[in-house]
Amino acid sequence: MTEQTRLAEGDAAPDFTLPDSTGKPVSLSDYRGRKVIVYFYPAAATPGCTKQACDFTENLAALNDAGYDVLGISPDKQDKLAKFAADEGLTFPLLSDADRTVMTKWGAFGEKQNYGRTVMGVIRSTFIVDESGAIELARYNVRATGHVAKLRKDLKV
Repeated sequence: MTEQTRLAEGDAAPDFTLPDSTGKPVSLSDYRGRKVIVYFYPAAATPGCTKQACDFTENLAALNDAGYDVLGISPDKQDKLAKFAADEGLTFPLLSDADRTVMTKWGAFGEKQNYGRTVMGVIRSTFIVDESGAIELARYNVRATGHVAKLRKDLKV
């Protein structure tokens, strides 16, 4: 495997501005002063990604009450994200990184193992960005199922 960027606790979170499912630009810097859960997922409307997104929605009130906002980022186009959000009742911003630039900067796109083969793709990853824009927690290769419950346990939420 080739060397790829991996973010670690204490690193500055790479800023970004990406369109959400309605086309509105959303910047990480918009969230300064609050903690943000930024998670990267491979594809909207697939079983694992749907489970993960629904888990975040079901836990969103508790996360928000504890001071955390949630942003989901995938390479899907805006129209697919809008349909995904509407079909699943998702209530947090889904952002489109169609050219995978942001994913690459965050280490969430690159070589990974898939059924024993090395392939290029989205590495399911979750980050906590603190109020000042630093990485507080970085998790790569997370599982879609059970991830939000584990995250809540780790965050004591």
